[in-house]
Amino acid sequence: MKERTKLLIILLTFLAAYYVPWADPTVRQSGFEAFMMLQEYAREHVLTCLVPAFFIAGAIAVFVSQASVLKYFGATASKILSYSVASVSGTILAVCSCTVLPLFAGIYTRGAGIGPATAFLYSGPAINVLAIVLTARILGWEMGLARAIGAIIFAVLTGLLMALFFRKEDASRTAGQMYLPDEAEKGRTLTQDGMFMLVIVLILGFAAFAKPLSQGSSGLWSAIFLAKWYITAGLLIILALMLKNWFRKEERVNWVQSTWGFMKQIFPLLGAGVLAAGFMLGRPGHSALIPEHYIQSLVGGNSVWANLFASISGALMYFATLTEVPILQGLLGAGMGKGPALALLLAGPALSLPNMLVIRGVIGTKKTVVYISLVVVMATITGIIFGLITG
Repeated sequence: MKERTKLLIILLTFLAAYYVPWADPTVRQSGFEAFMMLQEYAREHVLTCLVPAFFIAGAIAVFVSQASVLKYFGATASKILSYSVASVSGTILAVCSCTVLPLFAGIYTRGAGIGPATAFLYSGPAINVLAIVLTARILGWEMGLARAIGAIIFAVLTGLLMALFFRKEDASRTAGQMYLPDEAEKGRTLTQDGMFMLVIVLILGFAAFAKPLSQGSSGLWSAIFLAKWYITAGLLIILALMLKNWFRKEERVNWVQSTWGFMKQIFPLLGAGVLAAGFMLGRPGHSALIPEHYIQSLVGGNSVWANLFASISGALMYFATLTEVPILQGLLGAGMGKGPALALLLAGPALSLPNMLVIRGVIGTKKTVVYISLVVVMATITGIIFGLITG
């Protein structure tokens, strides 16, 4: 960390301690909500979601060959193949907008093009099969179908437009990495590498498997939830055997070091973003600096403003996986329009304030602003169209 950055942090901390009116009940409540949200995140998402995701990112960086990444996700790869894979990747992982970040960072830093990488970044949290099924069950099949179709189209369009806007930078970046020599002989088959990655992904999937939110949920989801820790433990044993028998000590050390590198980069920004989001917006059902009833009053009907506000609000708020459904159920009951509801569904799970801060650290300010703008604008337009169709 640069000395100037350290000085800025010290200065901002001093100014907050000196000037923030903590005696005011609203400000005091907002501060409480910020730390409660951070605690909730630490308890419910770090160990079961983020830690496995960091290890997946480290494995991608160490064990996935440069040539393979460039073949399927590089800027010069087949668009049909790369965007097809990237746009439906969310069906594999039930991750939130923050859990997907280390996976995105691992893919991008390994040489993926900005288009497929951002398509994956959007689709990871947005195209969650369980969330889409739950949306259709609780909010209606029209909302569930619109969310599924919209999310897939969004992922492809976002990636294609990002690739178009930054084609020169992406081409020069790819040119500098395309001809790097492939990794040395590692003594494993492609099947073994694939099985290793599959086991890590399954550990993340089962460890993060959420409890069914309604009593009418299918017996299969309930059975998986009850058995998830037994399944996770079994997968961890399989992973340990794979590491012992298939990987050299040097490779295992490199994997841990790579994972730690991603954690150092992402965790501080993530914590700061969660605190900021909690201070401004609070947890669902708890008021903070910006009251919930004020937000609800702005998203009734199907005006351009209502859809735009829903998109921006959703982009700033943090939604843990599946929590957006009961939140929207309450908002719709309070008078929120169907168009703004879909706009929030399409922008919310894929973006959040912590998510934005980390993305900026990976791809830079300009690309981050364009990515956020694309998601918000497309969510707004889709919300308006959906509101007109269903209204």
